[in-house]
Amino acid sequence: MSTRLFVLERYDRVPGECADSPVGGLTTSTTRLRGALRIPADDVVLALVEGPDAETVAAVAAAAGWRVDRLGPAEWIAAPDAPAVTGPGGGP
Repeated sequence: MSTRLFVLERYDRVPGECADSPVGGLTTSTTRLRGALRIPADDVVLALVEGPDAETVAAVAAAAGWRVDRLGPAEWIAAPDAPAVTGPGGGP
């Protein structure tokens, strides 16, 4: 089965809601959480999830209790497990 990368966006948290509490539930037998981050200035949480299709990713997020305000396909520019890109002198 091939997997694709999707970004899940969550905005405007409810007061008292923990931004990352259900994010761990985004990894299942059909999906894999690749990373998540919070942008405090915008009060947004982004999660990068691999899965077979958007419908499956949305269903897994709903089952995990993770409210999704926007979901769309994403593409890696630099994957977190990729080797570091270095400059001519060996540094960044």
